[in-house]
This record gives sequence, C-alpha cells and structure tokens, in this order.
Amino acid sequence: MPFREILKQTLAALWETKLRSFLTMFGIIWGITSVILLVGLGIGFGVDQKERMKNLGTDIAICFGGKTAMPSGGYAAGRNVTLKIDDAIAIQQFAPLVKYVSPELLKTVSEVSQWNAASRAVRGVWPDYQAFRSLHVETGRIMTEADEDNGARVVILGNDSNRQLFPGKPSVGETITIASYPYTVIGVIAAKKQNGSYGSGPDNSQLFVPLSAMERDFPPDDKGALPTDPRDLPGDVNDIVVQPVSPALHEAALRQVRQILADRHHFDPIDLDALWVWDTLDGAKFTDRIFHVMTLFFGAVAILTLALGGIGVMNIMLVAVSERTREIGVRKALGATAVDIRRQFLTESAIITLVSGSIGLACGVGICLLLRLLPLPDFVPHPVISTTAIVASLLTLAAITVFAGTYPALRAANLTPIECLRTE
Repeated sequence: MPFREILKQTLAALWETKLRSFLTMFGIIWGITSVILLVGLGIGFGVDQKERMKNLGTDIAICFGGKTAMPSGGYAAGRNVTLKIDDAIAIQQFAPLVKYVSPELLKTVSEVSQWNAASRAVRGVWPDYQAFRSLHVETGRIMTEADEDNGARVVILGNDSNRQLFPGKPSVGETITIASYPYTVIGVIAAKKQNGSYGSGPDNSQLFVPLSAMERDFPPDDKGALPTDPRDLPGDVNDIVVQPVSPALHEAALRQVRQILADRHHFDPIDLDALWVWDTLDGAKFTDRIFHVMTLFFGAVAILTLALGGIGVMNIMLVAVSERTREIGVRKALGATAVDIRRQFLTESAIITLVSGSIGLACGVGICLLLRLLPLPDFVPHPVISTTAIVASLLTLAAITVFAGTYPALRAANLTPIECLRTE
C-alpha cells in the first residue's frame, strides 16, 4: 500500500478519536516542555549562583585571625592571632603566587548627609580591593593609589546606601559626615546580586573608604583589648583578602599566604584554628556541584514524565488495535499484508509522538524565551535553553516512537482474518 494512502487512513483514524488523540498527545507535549523548562531552570540557577559568587569576589580568599590550637616554636597554644597591615605588605612582597592583596578595616558608624542619616558598615581598603571584589562604579570614579597614599577623605557608596543617604538626589561630589569626619562622595557602586558576604552584609549596603583614612579617623573597636584600651593597636585589621594569580594556582597561593603569616605570628602552618580562611573558589565548586546534581535531578524527573507519556501512547495504540480488530480483518481479507497493517499502526504512533513532540519543543523553547523577557523575582533565574536537554528530548521521543508503536503494530499484524472477523 502506498505511504500516502497509509498516511491518509491514519489521519482519518486519529480524527475519529480526536479527543482521545489530543489527551494522548498532551502527555508527550507536557513531557517535552518539562524537560526543556526544568533543565533550563536548573542551569539558570547554576549560572545565577556563579554570577552572585563572582560579585562576591573573583577567585579570592579572606583570611581571619584566630586562636592557636597547638604549640609552635616555643610558643604555647591558645594565643590570639591578630592580623596587621604589615602582614598584607609581607604577602604582597613575598608571595609571588598572590596577584592582589588588601587588608580590611570594618566598623559600623553613623553617616549623615544633608538629606538623610544612616548607620551602616564602612570598609577601609586598598585600591586593588575594588577590582577583585567586583566593585564597579555606576557613577563617579573608583579610589586611586593617590587617595590611599594621602589618606584622602573620600568615600564610595553602595547602591542601597546611596538611596538612603541621597534619596533621588545626585550624590557624587557631595559631602557626608562619617563619624563626625567630612568625606566627599566620589562614586556609587552599581547594584550587585550577591548571595553571601562576610562582615556586615552585602556590598550594596556598605560604604568604602581608603584604608589609611579609616585607620586614622575611626579604626574598629578592639574586641580583645583591655577594658582601659578603647582602640585597636596601630596597624590591626579585621581581615586580609588575597587573589591568586590564577585559579589553577589557588591552593599553592594560599599555602604561601599561610606560611608567611605563620612565620610572622609564630604558629604552625597546619594549625587551621590559628588562621581561618574563607575560600570562595571552594565555595563556588561546592555550589556548582549542588546545582549540577539539581539539574540532573530535574532532567531525570522530566525524562520520566516524557516516558510516562510514551506509555500513554502505547496504551492508546493497544486500545486502537482492539477497537479496530474487525477493520483489520476486513483489510486482510481484501489482500492487505501483515507489513501493511504494521506500517499503518507504526505510522499512527509516529504521527502522534512526532506532532506532539514538535509542539512540546516549541512550547518549551517559547516559554524559556518568554521568561527571559519578563521581570522575574530576584530569587528566580531566567531559564537557559539547553542543547543537551533538546537532544535528550528528541532521543527519548525517537525511542518512544519505536517502542510505543512496535508492539501494538506487531499485535495487529499477527491477527488472522478469521480471528478478526469473529470479533464482536
């Protein structure tokens, strides 16, 4: 029988049971759409988290002083390790695998502009800090080496800090009072998506000044000093941030940093309690693994949904064989061969799966493109159209076409005319 005639008869049979055919096709449409959308969301979550980690800092490690847990070099355990500006200078000079380094001073103080007042965290940093901590100004300029060398009273505002201190007003060039000292606003940081932070909240909510100015004007309170000493010793810092020369040399760079600080503060380099390090590269790898597993889980669930749609196709084809048994007998009695019968039911199964698969593919890609155009909540990422998901969907669809149609087609082809015509 010509393929054109088989196709015509197949379409006629599907049209006679159009509601049942539509419901069967809907399972395939939903399955394909689910694969593309769920995998796209999983990948989107991963991409969004990477961007947020990047906004925290590009391949950086933050070093905090701790308390020694073991004796070393004649020094007893239990000593506090307080990091100093000189430690950052030593890392800068003697750690060749460290590209950039910056100490940090951190304190929450009062800020007053002519429009409003706030009490937000202020960070004193070296100029290099702005690059590896992804502090990109939206307006104005960044801090320079001249600002640091001169102890200039200049400040860069986080996006939220700018909105509070200068609500709807231009801020660059204006003066604010920080802990009774006048500081000139030189820049405003572009709004950042940031999941994690250390110290006193995300960068959007903070202010950044030259380290030399902050050390002079308002160093942080010394938590470990005697009650009669209200201030830090000169040169003390809250932490030191380093950026290795490359991600490949990240671990080696941190070993150099730990060795330098161990030599300066007389603790064993393997004493992890003496120096606590927040390694963003490790955090990024861990987060990436989490979202990779989540994406695989989403994909597996979606593929299972698609497979269930394939079972629905097989079921409806078996029902069709049962309902059209007499028709099969008549056709065989008129000369139709087993190959003709098998081909017809395979064609019917293929049309159901391929048409519904095409619609599902269009729906999945269309929804992903539509969501890219819509303003989504901050915690919902835009889905990514995954070539892997599309290929996996098409391969699964091809398998469904073969397996969902083969058994019903073989069953129909193996019926004898007498058996068919005896069926009520």
